[in-house]
Amino acid sequence: MCNLYDYTGVIHVHSVYSFDGRISVPDILEAARANGIDFIMLTDHSNVRAKEEGFEGWQGDTLLVIGQEIAPRFNHYLAFQINEPIIVTEDGMDIDPQIYMNDVQVQGGIGFIAHPDHGGTKLFHVKHYPWINWGVTGYTGMGIWDFMTDWQGTLTGYFNALFSYLFPAFVLKGPKEKTLRRWDQLNKDSKVVGIGELDNHDTMKRMMGLNFSVFPFAKAFKLVRTHVMTEGLFTRDDKRDIELLISALKHGRVYVAQEYYHEAKGFSFVVQDNSRSATIGDDFMLDGKACLDTVLPTTAKIRIVRGGIPYMVEITHNLTCDINQEGVYRVEVYLKVFGKYLPWIFSNPIYVK
Repeated sequence: MCNLYDYTGVIHVHSVYSFDGRISVPDILEAARANGIDFIMLTDHSNVRAKEEGFEGWQGDTLLVIGQEIAPRFNHYLAFQINEPIIVTEDGMDIDPQIYMNDVQVQGGIGFIAHPDHGGTKLFHVKHYPWINWGVTGYTGMGIWDFMTDWQGTLTGYFNALFSYLFPAFVLKGPKEKTLRRWDQLNKDSKVVGIGELDNHDTMKRMMGLNFSVFPFAKAFKLVRTHVMTEGLFTRDDKRDIELLISALKHGRVYVAQEYYHEAKGFSFVVQDNSRSATIGDDFMLDGKACLDTVLPTTAKIRIVRGGIPYMVEITHNLTCDINQEGVYRVEVYLKVFGKYLPWIFSNPIYVK
């Protein structure tokens, strides 16, 4: 296992270049700077105008990667490393997603299934946008925890909506169980990289006669983030650093964290024996017995999951246990806040073979 470098980012963000966005790219970058965000992966609808206008690359202390959210009625797809927009209107309800997924590959890009179990909210007339066609191939990964999906699921009444708006981090429930079940099942057959999504637009909504910004980026950037561990340090070389980031994403050196209450940097998850070690996204060839080791920056509830089944749970800052079975091992961590265990960290797996 080589030395890895942990960078904090946000994936799935909309700017003024989206029909439903209103915030400029420089203003989004300023919010990122204020929150210590190392990279942003921008995904405006139906265009890559931010790329065409020269925004991709280092902008101050933030690396900006320009992609696109391909968004017909269902089956939204986050595409990166493309130079030409892939245009699919919401009217294309019955379009086979394999068509535009193939188009992304033809351009040399990678893609992630977006908010696969999005349910919308009837209270505020937000339509549901789930992924419904699972017979597709060629995608790099999928969103396992989408902030907007999670938050909108809490909007069950006007009082709940107001509380959720004021304290979004406290009401988030984490990845949906059905999403994690599907992800675990897919990973038994081939690597499917799990990412976090923000899906923030900073739209204006009206409730009880008042206008609300949902959500200012300075607030949203404290919520669901994606950490990517690269094989080299960023050097402020646009092309090289984007390639490092994309390579780590494709490999699955990724964990997702909700960091409003506590940063996750310092988290590690490895499997090792006397001669070898592997970390998130890696394969590990089991020869009899190995040791699984999880380290946190503070004490929390650690849950080890093997092939979708709980393997071990312990409240600690460092969980170590022996393993002697093949399987797909990943980590969930829950942080105690005001007497309640809240979802905090969700890692990609180590594939023990």
